[in-house]
Amino acid sequence: MPLIGDVRMRPTIALLGLTLFGVGDLSAQLSAGWPSGRAKLRFEVEVPAATRNEPTTGRVFIILSRNGQSEPRLQISRVGTPMFGRDIERLPAGGVAVVDGSDLGHPVWDMADIPAGDYWVQAMVSVYSEFRRADGKVVWLHDDQWEGQQWNRSPGNLFSTPRQVRVDPLNKGTIRLVADQKVPPIAMPANTPWVERFRFQSPMLSKFWGRPIYLGATVLLPQDYRTSTISYPVLYEQGHFSTGAPLRFEEGGDLHREWIKDNFPRMIVVTFQHPTPYFDDSYAVNSVNNGPYGDAIMQELIPEVEKRYRILREPWARWLHGGSTGGWEALALQIFHPDFFGGAWAYCPDPVTFSDVEGINIYKDENAYYKQVTEWHRTPTINSREVNGEVRQTSQQRNWMELVNGTKGRSGHQLDIWSATYGPLGEDGYFKPVFDKKTGKVDRAVAEYWRENYDLLHILRKNWATLGPKLVNKLYIYMGDADTYFLDRATRELDAWMKTTTNPHYEGFFMYGDQKPHCWSGPVSQAERLKEMAQHGLRFMPAGTTTPWWKY
Repeated sequence: MPLIGDVRMRPTIALLGLTLFGVGDLSAQLSAGWPSGRAKLRFEVEVPAATRNEPTTGRVFIILSRNGQSEPRLQISRVGTPMFGRDIERLPAGGVAVVDGSDLGHPVWDMADIPAGDYWVQAMVSVYSEFRRADGKVVWLHDDQWEGQQWNRSPGNLFSTPRQVRVDPLNKGTIRLVADQKVPPIAMPANTPWVERFRFQSPMLSKFWGRPIYLGATVLLPQDYRTSTISYPVLYEQGHFSTGAPLRFEEGGDLHREWIKDNFPRMIVVTFQHPTPYFDDSYAVNSVNNGPYGDAIMQELIPEVEKRYRILREPWARWLHGGSTGGWEALALQIFHPDFFGGAWAYCPDPVTFSDVEGINIYKDENAYYKQVTEWHRTPTINSREVNGEVRQTSQQRNWMELVNGTKGRSGHQLDIWSATYGPLGEDGYFKPVFDKKTGKVDRAVAEYWRENYDLLHILRKNWATLGPKLVNKLYIYMGDADTYFLDRATRELDAWMKTTTNPHYEGFFMYGDQKPHCWSGPVSQAERLKEMAQHGLRFMPAGTTTPWWKY
């Protein structure tokens, strides 16, 4: 059996996306698995003028799959079928883009490590748009087409018809593909008696980005809404982009059966749509990179909801909830607007403090891709795990995956949107990253910017004298203790600190699911949770308030 240092082991280790850690040249170690240039195969992707008759700036992808049951572009994921990408800038109509062995891939980084064989091969071009922002910066990003920043499904993006071909990366050759297909527009789901949708162009965001930016909402209406004249409490549901019904409501489903009962609390549930040029969701806060999404939600979107629907415009009747991204947003909206909302139920929230960002401590780690255990020993930072503790991805694997999906933070994935939301503006107009995507080296100054502006635990600590009295009885957090992305660790830091609060002493409500992964939301049904929220509203409504919306 060869030793770990044996050169015969290196291709296998590179294929796994792991780095050989130890003493020596750090930059060389962190580049292990980076494209070696050994692959001689070349892919050429034509963008026909008949398909797109203007220059194209964006990113071209080559996707390979052994499975022809669906298009390769629909098989990509965090751990999906292999793909390789390269940026293109003003490729002329009818021009040809090239992807070869010098381009990083995922989950196989080096094209040379793709085994020779027969594959279904497909090309895809993610088209970027020019944004001339109000801050004077000019950037090229993917303009969301109401698909939620999924380049493989975004209307207007180009793709080729899949072909089954022989692929042998180590032999010189050319495979030519023609991206002559366009992803069609996405149809907005039709309104139903229960669920309605709307969207509008945001004046604030359009001014910031220099081109039209849209906000929207999907609204679930209570039983008897169309035959009554009363106003209702509202639950604002946070989370990733979707035009699906709030709470995954469907006629005939479990929630529907409770929803229509005479003694079930009547409320309106609203899901926000606020995709950005960086991600499917803005995180509902203002950002120098994303723009004034926090203001737009509070001053444009919520007023539009309240104008269109009969909603009780009182803090005690405005509630928040969401999971993961939505869990962080529910807490952030409640903390940043403590007088406006009456309670937040957050499930598996994204890091509430940045001492653990999917395994990375940006305040202490020198590198996002390893832990310096001793002077002489480093171990890979784990990004995600299974419930039994098995590793799903390392931090390096996760971040190189994002880098393949898009440079300059244009991947549409998680670490990039955190940097776009929480980070400072870079000189080139894109965000300044908290760590180098190739090497993992952490930028401590950027980490401090994250802390001062968006670390929720830090913000609570710093402002508890004024925030604390306004947040008492408003924070409810649920978390699996085996969260897939280690989000339980940051949550426990918040939990421990809240137990020490004074003037006022408020511990919040924290519940941990034993051996539960991402995203555990507690032991009760969705309908029971809605009753809890309604009961919470009753506890804090002004004296003399009537409750025709609930015959309890």
